[in-house]
Amino acid sequence: MTSFFEHRAGIAAPAEIVWEILYDVENWSLWNPLYIEAQGQVRIGEVLTVKQRLPGDEPEILKPRITEWVPQSHIYWHMAWLGGLVQVQRYFELEEVSETGCIFANGEVFRGLMGPYVGNRLKHRLRKGYRLMGDAMRERAQALWIERGGTPISVE
Repeated sequence: MTSFFEHRAGIAAPAEIVWEILYDVENWSLWNPLYIEAQGQVRIGEVLTVKQRLPGDEPEILKPRITEWVPQSHIYWHMAWLGGLVQVQRYFELEEVSETGCIFANGEVFRGLMGPYVGNRLKHRLRKGYRLMGDAMRERAQALWIERGGTPISVE
């Protein structure tokens, strides 16, 4: 049994720029309203230290372990709580849709005996947090794209 929550953001910038921002964990605090502090590097087995602030909650320190990553594609991390009764896989994924556009997905899968229960209790705050992160990534990536000479896309 699992609980799954996700947000997907269309971004008018190349996937390479989004990846550059995502991969730079040490600078997440400059743009990321969900992870207001972060330390560590994207490497298999690396334990990151991130301070997460879900909407409506006090900040909390998380210690996720990177379980998989593929450049320009995705980063997955894992955490376990309550002696393994709650298993959480967090993911960040990029899907290139054109040379100058991509989709950034960020979400979480809750597993384990208590995982779906915990996930469902947090789902509204998680979804808001994922949306905030996706929107902030869009703003950051599109601004960086324009700063580097890319063509802005106007929506009327």
